[in-house]
This record gives sequence, C-alpha cells and structure tokens, in this order.
Amino acid sequence: MFPFDFWSNSCYGGETLSRKARLERKLRFLKILRDDLETKRAGLNAAISSVEQQLTQDDVAQV
Repeated sequence: MFPFDFWSNSCYGGETLSRKARLERKLRFLKILRDDLETKRAGLNAAISSVEQQLTQDDVAQV
C-alpha cells in the first residue's frame, strides 16, 4: 500500500523499532483513521436524513 515501510520508519532517524513498537504505532494510526471515518459517516448520515426529511415535506406539501 505504501511505497516504504511506514510502520518501521522512525521520526527520529535510523533507529529501528521493535515489533511491539511497530504494532503499537500501527494500532494508533488505524484508530485515528477509524475515528476520522466515523466522523465522516456521521456527517453523511445527517445529510441523508436531512434530504429524506425534505423529500417527505415536499410529498406532504404537494398533497
């Protein structure tokens, strides 16, 4: 997926990370992605609900 080994790259230079440190970094990253996606999903759900309400109001107004 990435052109380099993202999980073992260190921000501080050439030191290598242990397997546990790589997995902890990966877990933090994945949780950040999940939280971002949950926020976007909540926004989409709100937008869908709003459009559905508008459609219902238009149907009632036309009757």
